[in-house]
Amino acid sequence: MPHSLPRVVLAAPSSGSGKTTVATGLMAALTARGLAVSPHKVGPDYIDPGYHALATGRPGRNLDAFLCGPERLPGLLLHGAVGADIAVVEGVMGMFDGAAGRGEFASTAHVAKLLRAPVVLVVDASSQSRSVAALVHGFASWDPEVRLGGVILNRVASDRHEELLRDALEAGEGVPVLGAVRRQAEVVTPSRHLGLIPAVERDAEALRAVRDMGELIRAGVDLEALLALARSAPPLTAEPWDAGAEIAALGGPVPGRPVVALASGAAFSFSYAENAELLTAAGAEVAPFDPLRDEKLPEGTSALVIGGGFPEVYAERLSGNTALRESVRALAASGAPLVAECAGLLYLARSLDGAPMCGVLDAEARMTERLTLGYREAVALSDSPLAAAGTRLNGHEFHRTVCEPGGGPAPAWGWRSTDGPRTEGFTSPTLHASYLHLHWAGAPQLPYRLLTHAPLSG
Repeated sequence: MPHSLPRVVLAAPSSGSGKTTVATGLMAALTARGLAVSPHKVGPDYIDPGYHALATGRPGRNLDAFLCGPERLPGLLLHGAVGADIAVVEGVMGMFDGAAGRGEFASTAHVAKLLRAPVVLVVDASSQSRSVAALVHGFASWDPEVRLGGVILNRVASDRHEELLRDALEAGEGVPVLGAVRRQAEVVTPSRHLGLIPAVERDAEALRAVRDMGELIRAGVDLEALLALARSAPPLTAEPWDAGAEIAALGGPVPGRPVVALASGAAFSFSYAENAELLTAAGAEVAPFDPLRDEKLPEGTSALVIGGGFPEVYAERLSGNTALRESVRALAASGAPLVAECAGLLYLARSLDGAPMCGVLDAEARMTERLTLGYREAVALSDSPLAAAGTRLNGHEFHRTVCEPGGGPAPAWGWRSTDGPRTEGFTSPTLHASYLHLHWAGAPQLPYRLLTHAPLSG
């Protein structure tokens, strides 16, 4: 049956235009009005959804056509938006910038068309006046299938500057101006080597930043006009994505309620909400723990999942938690399955920047100046608790570290890069550790396979 969901996508001509500030502020402003706002982010980003969650009180969710498949995105949107009054989707990079070598695929424009959602263009107006009309005209006319429903002028310097911008747009394309946001240095969110500092690391400071973003948008954006645009989106004919249905198609939940320990907290904050939902649907008891604080794994742990994050920032504290490192090493020796990606890979190594880690992997990890970033079309080279050899999956790399060696005798993945064929990661019958980030909604057989390898708790 058709599902009516007011929704809007926030795009920009390029990265650095202020999409995250405007999107997060809009989510906060609408939430402050008493609306239930469903927050979403185009692409594989983990950090922006953390701020979205603070603004709305709901999990920030990703909509990634490359990782999950374009056909799943309307259902994933509806799943995240159950009980919501409106969905706000923050785009990625420039509006038409897709996966490298794939044209518009996985771009903000592509996702907006899949969601049949109107787009609001966030324009950094700080260094232009009349030229803004030519810019907006280009974006409005480039792809007639993308409905550009409005413009938010960001980083506007003064009333006079706003007047010049509005006059140019009114005389040009006819795309309505939904707001003009003043330049405000105090709401800039601090960054470091992989982008914005995650909200989970900033606590009260992050809450204040989100509140200030909301005030900035409330003061500068016509919220009624934006809501009217969102309500003009046509019904979606897809059904909400259902983790239980995905697992039922694979054979149904495993018995015994195995306990899956899931690393969380400031050092391991990179995780897709659907991953834990799939584990629960597959029959697991998901038990979060914080390697910075907890000195032992959750009681009865049958399997361990360590996702991405920033262990390099907390290397000394992670190393100092000797009791937990020994607990992880003992779990690995017991034959329980371990799955680690990116930050988890570093944590399982012998050391990270010289600080002792868990020592499950015969490898050393360290920070570098080089950013490794991009989508990967990978094939599993070895059997592991996560994937059978020959499994083909789409993943994503995002790190400034290296692991030496980069892979073990049984590598996890292989793919073709610009430098030729590449292999990486470590596997064994009970281990899968790799730099590759995976979104399990795009491959629900992964958590199901993990649980079939987990000892049952009874």
